[in-house]
Amino acid sequence: MTKRIILLAILSLAVIHAYAEDGPGSKTVIGPRNIFLYDGANALMAGDSEEGVRLTMQGLKAAHGRREKKIGHANLCAGFLLIDQLRTALEHCNWVLEHDPYHWRTYNNRAIVYLKLERFEEAEADINRGQELNPRSENLKEVKGMYLDEVSPVREYIIIDDRRIEPLSPVEDPD
Repeated sequence: MTKRIILLAILSLAVIHAYAEDGPGSKTVIGPRNIFLYDGANALMAGDSEEGVRLTMQGLKAAHGRREKKIGHANLCAGFLLIDQLRTALEHCNWVLEHDPYHWRTYNNRAIVYLKLERFEEAEADINRGQELNPRSENLKEVKGMYLDEVSPVREYIIIDDRRIEPLSPVEDPD
């Protein structure tokens, strides 16, 4: 389950992209405006969760505007989940959803946090809300499978009879 969680959390990062602002006095920005958020997201995607969280925390301190703050908190939600600091992950997930209740990736990650905390009803609610927002999400389908494995696992009822019966007489070749 741990490998699945890592993969799903990484795939649900809100990666910061390079962009330029339009308007009076605007300038073209080459590369990301917040290098710490950018490097933090890259570290998280590369599997270096602790460094990713550290860089993202720095990026959040230097965040410009609501968009960068949302990206920082969303990535910290995933990052703290990856390093198994579930309560802290939950705080960042909640921040994102308070400011953007349509951020399906955060519903995905918060559902994983709830699963790990064994808060199954809340996990199910987040999975359902995420699927309402993005019904084609493979990540949410995987998380729903993880949820179902926890709350109603499939029990195998196959009985294998491995006793061997010796043939009564050897079969002879008629030739």
